[in-house]
Amino acid sequence: MLSLLFAICMLCVFGKLLVFGIKAAWGISKFLLTVVLLPIILIALVVGGLIYLAFPILIVIGIVALVASRA
Repeated sequence: MLSLLFAICMLCVFGKLLVFGIKAAWGISKFLLTVVLLPIILIALVVGGLIYLAFPILIVIGIVALVASRA
């Protein structure tokens, strides 16, 4: 009985830690994607001669950022 109680309490504690870790990893990956990876992809598209593809992506991202900042 004591081991069952221990297992339940252990799942509660480590379950909360798991949820916290997933939230932290999502925040870090979202930051890295928007600040590091997206500009590198856009620069690579321009250098590769695909400015007709990079420019609309940049415009869409700009509009989304403008709308998101007002909300």
